[in-house]
Amino acid sequence: MAKKNTRKKSTKSKSKASLKRPSFKLSNQQKLIFGSLLIILGVLLFISFLSFIFTGKEDQSVLSNFPERSDAYKNWASQLGAWVSEFFITKGFGLPSFIFSGLVFLSGVYVTLNLNKTKLLRSWIWGILTVIWLSVFFGFFTHKYDSLGGTIGYEINHFLQDYIGIIGTALVLLFGLITYIAVRFKVTGQSILNVFKRAKREITNDIKSVNAEEATIPAVDNSLSEEAEAIKSAFEIPLENPEPTISSHSEPIKPIKTPKSEKKEVPELTVEVEPTVTEELSDTDVKANKLVEDFGQFDPTLELGNYQFPTLDLLKKYDNEGISIDQEELEENKNRIVETLNNYKIGISSIKATIGPTVTLYEIVPDAGIRISKIKNLEDDIALSLAALGIRIIAPIPGKGTIGIEVPNKKATIVSMRSVISSQKFQNSKMQLPIAFGKTISNETFVVDLAKMPHLLMAGATGQGKSVGLNAVLTSLLYKKHPAEVKFVLVDPKKVELTLFNKIERHYLAKLPDSEDAIITDNTKVINTLNSLCIEMDNRYEMLKNAFCRNIAEYNAKFKARKLNPNDGHQFLPYIVLVVDEFADLIMTAGKEVETPIARLAQLARAIGIHLIIATQRPSVNVITGIIKANFPARIAFRVTSKIDSRTILDGSGADQLIGRGDMLYTQGNDLIRLQCAFVDTPEVEKITEFIGAQKAYPDAHLLPEFIGEEGGTNLDIDISDRDKLFREAAEVLVTAQQGSASLLQRKLKLGYNRAGRIIDQLEAAGIVGPFEGSKARQVLVPDLVALDQLLEDEKQ
Repeated sequence: MAKKNTRKKSTKSKSKASLKRPSFKLSNQQKLIFGSLLIILGVLLFISFLSFIFTGKEDQSVLSNFPERSDAYKNWASQLGAWVSEFFITKGFGLPSFIFSGLVFLSGVYVTLNLNKTKLLRSWIWGILTVIWLSVFFGFFTHKYDSLGGTIGYEINHFLQDYIGIIGTALVLLFGLITYIAVRFKVTGQSILNVFKRAKREITNDIKSVNAEEATIPAVDNSLSEEAEAIKSAFEIPLENPEPTISSHSEPIKPIKTPKSEKKEVPELTVEVEPTVTEELSDTDVKANKLVEDFGQFDPTLELGNYQFPTLDLLKKYDNEGISIDQEELEENKNRIVETLNNYKIGISSIKATIGPTVTLYEIVPDAGIRISKIKNLEDDIALSLAALGIRIIAPIPGKGTIGIEVPNKKATIVSMRSVISSQKFQNSKMQLPIAFGKTISNETFVVDLAKMPHLLMAGATGQGKSVGLNAVLTSLLYKKHPAEVKFVLVDPKKVELTLFNKIERHYLAKLPDSEDAIITDNTKVINTLNSLCIEMDNRYEMLKNAFCRNIAEYNAKFKARKLNPNDGHQFLPYIVLVVDEFADLIMTAGKEVETPIARLAQLARAIGIHLIIATQRPSVNVITGIIKANFPARIAFRVTSKIDSRTILDGSGADQLIGRGDMLYTQGNDLIRLQCAFVDTPEVEKITEFIGAQKAYPDAHLLPEFIGEEGGTNLDIDISDRDKLFREAAEVLVTAQQGSASLLQRKLKLGYNRAGRIIDQLEAAGIVGPFEGSKARQVLVPDLVALDQLLEDEKQ
């Protein structure tokens, strides 16, 4: 007890001593005030020194009465300016004192902008050395006290010349200049020698080129005269023997053959070879290079060239965003953890705490010989001793030789969307589809690339933050990607979560051609949309195959370089992100009709830029099936109620120990990462969508390919002669049962599936049954057999 009391007293005395120590660190407001003062002081010094050049002599007589007030000062800065100029220029370093005003001004800029002071210190050192050397240099040429070099320059020169003479003083000044240049600009003797060698080489090359030009002049003249004689001899060929003309020209022809200047032109043949290399490129590549040279690369954002990204002011800034460290809480939790482990004879060699927004991670190193499973089994006991919700033990922490115990903070900190969007990690990210989820336990912004995931599964109990997580994903993409680069397909069976994004329909959303609303709320339209995305996927793969590209990034880069012709069906491909807010409702109503296209998209669509984000509040095995889990390696689990649900989502426990309100676990097939999801409220999303929706948009939303269901019959199949022999019998069966399904015909008429499907199509074409409605049976349009007979009789007539 005595030792504990002495420790407490020592810690209290240390804390008091630390409080008494003065702190010389300036706040941001103080830096602004002090920096502005230095900037103004530098400007005043410059004005005073500049005025001294013109009014210094007139102020000499008045300065003898300083500091008495007077109106006789001519300096532009009045009495203080005249005195400062007299002190620095006449009695100081002379005209080089102008450098001091620049240094003071530069110091104010550094302090105001809170820049690194290392460069400022270097500037002051070199500036002072420059002032001293220039003062002595100017004083070398004056023989009295003068403002050119000042009193200091004159006195130093007078002192040096008394001891080493004028020549010695000049040599000292030269040595100082050489030292300054060598140290300041890192000049060496070898670099000076290289400059002279380079200059000599250029001079010799110029002389050789001039001599070569002069040498070629007589050859050209001789050749011209020979051509004239050759023309003359050409007219004499019919009258004379041509041999004398050849012999007569033998002398002048020699200087044309022998000069090396023409042999030096042989490398020009390589210029003729280079086109043969470029001819190996296809005509489209040559045309593309020509187009890029003339018009530059294709810019997909040009149609909305004036588009402005949302500003940070649209996002809310909370007062309690910064992490507050409660030392008492940390010490209390640490002591309880150590005490609980000691009760079970588990010794700890060291313990460290990492404070996060909502959770603090205590890393412990157990003594040698302690089994990890022994600590893992004490999870409930530690939670009981700490009286905290959501204790989670990580044994061991991957990549570290420690065991982690995550304890929720008593006062949770809000992680705002503004704080993660404005972070350097998100702003400077070069990812294709960057998403800022929130912050880790170590309070670092967590940013991932949706294009690398490539699909995301989000699950958790009701009210634990899934919809906020979806809004965070969409907000991240809106702040980073242009409308020409990404499109959203939003599926909202709840009809209220994603309705705010209707305002950006013509900017960012994609829909079917015959659809009125871009946000899909009807489950029957979801099936058509998913199948339409499958058609879009197949079309994009066909484009990639024709363009000899492996993924969308290569394809778009090739298209921007104008190497793909739009007349051949090529176009810039934006990323498409499918967001489903409640997947369980789709599985309940549509079943395989939804699961099959989603599984196909998840398996194949990664390379062509279609990515899926699926959220559900019912993480059961009949919703998150094995096919879904196999194709969604990236998963986010919010708080769930049981360990079974946690294993369904993450293939492991942990999600049942979260504390809710955006606390989540993220995995991409490797380790689990605990995050606090960024909070973006509905008014913030509304401001962002209004800001984007008020700008110039495309004429319509991005249109997906039209999909015609294979199960639906065609109205063209109306030829009565082509009907099945069992057509009438099948119609009577369906009308009697008032249930239109192919399985009923298979059972009643003992037919195969294909024949029953063809008969159903014929019955739809005849108007007896309604169109395909997913997993539901078709509606029978004929009420009874009498109406059926009347309908068939009317067809015969």
